[in-house]
Amino acid sequence: MLAAAAVSINPDDPLAGLVVGDQPEPVVPEGWTTVTVRAAALNHHDLFSLRGVGLPPERLPMILGCDAAGVSADGDEVIVHAVIGDPARGGGDETLDPKRTLLSELHPGTLAERIAVPRGNLVPKPAALSWEEAACLPTAWLTAYRMVVNRAGLPAGGGGTLLVQGAGGGVSTAALVIGKAAGHTVFVTSRGESKRRRALELGADLAVESGARLPKRVDAVIETVGAATWSHSVRSLRPGGRIVCSGATSGPNPPAELNRIFFLQLSVIGSTMGTRGELADLVELLDHTGTRPLIDDVRPLTDARASFERLADGEVFGKLVLTP
Repeated sequence: MLAAAAVSINPDDPLAGLVVGDQPEPVVPEGWTTVTVRAAALNHHDLFSLRGVGLPPERLPMILGCDAAGVSADGDEVIVHAVIGDPARGGGDETLDPKRTLLSELHPGTLAERIAVPRGNLVPKPAALSWEEAACLPTAWLTAYRMVVNRAGLPAGGGGTLLVQGAGGGVSTAALVIGKAAGHTVFVTSRGESKRRRALELGADLAVESGARLPKRVDAVIETVGAATWSHSVRSLRPGGRIVCSGATSGPNPPAELNRIFFLQLSVIGSTMGTRGELADLVELLDHTGTRPLIDDVRPLTDARASFERLADGEVFGKLVLTP
C-alpha cells in the first residue's frame, strides 16, 4: 500500500529520510481494527520523527503521521485518536500514562492508505465535518482544545481573556478559533504582518507584533513558542494568571522570570495532547457551533514531500492535509 515513511534519521536534513512509496499492509493485533484512511494531516511531530526525536533507528522504516479520519472495518466513519496507552494500566487519563506512545512512534502512523488502531481509539465522525476537516483534529486541535478549555482556567461560559503566542502554527491557530468559539477575548502575536492579518480574519480581537504591549493583562497565555516569547507571556498575565505550555519551538530553556511568577502568584501548567474523551468533546463542539479547522493546503498522498517541505519552511497558516 502507499505510505509516507521515515527510512533514515537525519537531524540536520530531516527530509532526506522521507520516502513516499510502497509499505506493508498493517498488522492487526487483538483488540485493534483497521481504518481505510480518507484524509490525514501533518504535524511538526512528523519532522521531529525524521530527526530521530522519539524514533530510534532500530524502528525504521516507520510510517509517519498521527492524524487521520476514515472508514473503519465495520463501515463506520471515524476519527482516530493517536495516543496509545498501556493496556495493562486499566484506563484513566492516557496522556499521564508513562508508557504512552503516539502513532508513528512505536506503531505505524496514519500517512497511509490503511492503518491499524485500537478499537477504543475511534471517535465517530459527524456527517457535517468533511474528511479533511476531521483529519485536522487529533493532534494540534486536540492539544489546543485541552489547553484552552480544560487547562487555562478560563470561565466556562466565556468572558475570559486569552493571549495566543505565534499565530499561524497548528496549535496556535486552533487555540485562537477554539477560544473565540468558547466566548473569550483572544489576542494573538506574530512576527509576520500577513499572519497577523489572517488571525484577525479568523476572529482575533487584536493581533500585534511579537513582544508588543497588550491593552490589558490577560487571564491565560497559550505558549508553544518557548524561549523567544516566554518573557512576554509572563509579563502579559494578570496576577494569578496561567501560562499553559505545550511546546517550545524556539527553544526549551527560557529565562525563568521567577520573581514575577511568585510575586504575582502565576501558574505555569504543562499540557500534552488530550484524551479520547476530550477528542469526542472537541468534535461535539465543532459540530454544535459550526466552527471548522483552518486548512492551508490539501494534496494527494503521492505529493507528500511537497507538503513536508512547506511544513519545514514554516510558512504555513493552518493545517496541511494529505488524501490517499
